[in-house]
Amino acid sequence: MRKFILLTVAAAALLAAGCNTVSGVGRDAESAGKAVSRAAKR
Repeated sequence: MRKFILLTVAAAALLAAGCNTVSGVGRDAESAGKAVSRAAKR
């Protein structure tokens, strides 16, 4: 039972970290897209 709880907590931590990482990648891609758009307008 103790191993199950430990695995569950570890999985939840990885999931939370994964969500933050995906969110960060989305923001980075959005920033890059905006920079390209600004360069194209010039």
